[in-house]
Amino acid sequence: MSASVKKVLIIGGGFSGMSAAIKLCAQGVDTHLLEIDPNWRADGAGISVGGATLRAFADLGVLEEFLEQGSAQEALEVMAPTGQLLQKIPNPPVAGADVPGGGAIMRPVLARILSRKVVQAGAKVRLGYTYSSIDQDDDGVTVSFEDGSSDRFDLVIGADGLYSKTREWLLPDAPKPGYSGQGVWRAVLPRPPEAENTMMWVGPHLKAGINPMSKDEVYLFLTEDKKVKERVPEEELVPRLKELMSTFPAPFLQLLRDQVDETSQVLLRPLEGLLVPLPWFRGRVVLIGDTVHATTPHLASGACIGIEDAIVLAEELAGRDALEGALDAFQQRRWERCRMVVENSGRLGQIEIEGGDKQEHARIMQESMQALAQPI
Repeated sequence: MSASVKKVLIIGGGFSGMSAAIKLCAQGVDTHLLEIDPNWRADGAGISVGGATLRAFADLGVLEEFLEQGSAQEALEVMAPTGQLLQKIPNPPVAGADVPGGGAIMRPVLARILSRKVVQAGAKVRLGYTYSSIDQDDDGVTVSFEDGSSDRFDLVIGADGLYSKTREWLLPDAPKPGYSGQGVWRAVLPRPPEAENTMMWVGPHLKAGINPMSKDEVYLFLTEDKKVKERVPEEELVPRLKELMSTFPAPFLQLLRDQVDETSQVLLRPLEGLLVPLPWFRGRVVLIGDTVHATTPHLASGACIGIEDAIVLAEELAGRDALEGALDAFQQRRWERCRMVVENSGRLGQIEIEGGDKQEHARIMQESMQALAQPI
């Protein structure tokens, strides 16, 4: 049983919110999760993860399912646009000696794994709803919902993402999400036999790569410099991606290019980031995940640090009698690690935009992976 709370509301059913529900239910907390999407979906193609994320999956009890339905890799292979291998960076086996240090999975598949775990844990889930107001006092939080009902909680956890309604209410002066100057293209392709590891081709202003995310599929990504956010009409997505891939002479990448078609689930998304200074809580409302530290995907660690937030928050709530002390300990444990991921990811993107120092790029990636391998 948590020492500081008995009844909690989590706003947002994404990866961070679901992880918090799983951990709090395991501690005997009466856990309620509110998700605005009636279908509880996760949009997007694949998601790349590192060893620290796999360690977090083990903590949540979903690592075995990830390994069955996703894919784990032992290294990152970095290549020139021509296909010449520049560097092979091992993925440290953070989750255990018998678990590779990185991998990928389809976002909807990971969402299904976690949502099933949430329901099995006993959380009370309300889909297709949001709240209309939050009023807190020294003894608790009264939340009124859009259907006219209301309830009382010891703690409210805001996990409602980059454009969080809860952050706007709790921290109205907090920074707004910022566009990074890059967009990322994503697609799903059949997995070639040669794709044993994550593979990346680094050009002057474009970076392409693939990550196996199941036994049969790979997740293709390509980052492109874009001074302003652009919406590409759906009928132009496939030809535009193939045009960008044609700038890489690597024969293997050209074979992948030939496979891109209307069945490849091609997407283009702007890369945005956010880092909210402490405090991340006021009174009995605390913010976690993308709500306070959204990152670009250059370190494949955005989901990781959000899930880790949930784990650390649950630990502190269980270990301390005073709620304020637990929330402060949570944010102090999380700040430096989350700052490092957001800022280092942003710097990697800037180097790519500027066509900057490739050695600095490699050094930041390696140092960041070493930092993420440390205990949380």
